Amino acid sequence: MYQSTTQIRVRYAETDQMNVVYYGNYAQYFEIGRVESIRALGFTYKQMEDEGVIMPVVELHTRFLRPATYDELLTIQTQVRALPTSYHIEFFQDVFNEENKILAAGRVVLYFLQKQNWKRVNIPPDLQSALAKYF
Repeated sequence: MYQSTTQIRVRYAETDQMNVVYYGNYAQYFEIGRVESIRALGFTYKQMEDEGVIMPVVELHTRFLRPATYDELLTIQTQVRALPTSYHIEFFQDVFNEENKILAAGRVVLYFLQKQNWKRVNIPPDLQSALAKYF
């Protein structure tokens, strides 16, 4: 299993009138965690796009357990629990507060597509090799 963590601080603009992070922002938090987890492997989304592969989200599931509030330091834990071998990758993501209490849990599925025609392709070999070390 591959796992990484990323930290972000809740900005005022991400909260609602109740001083709570608006639920729609968790999709962005998950994206930050995914991008940084791939970067930690020595691979980037930009590199993949330059090589003609894009990764749209095709599923997003989120459970909201506790609220996050303005100025809290959040930790986004990102896991890949199975080595991708075909056209999709599944990320499991949890958001924790400074007291290490889980705030939200998510699962996100992305496809690997050819940039020019949006047809499915297998995971780029460089990304698969980087992930393979953890399985």
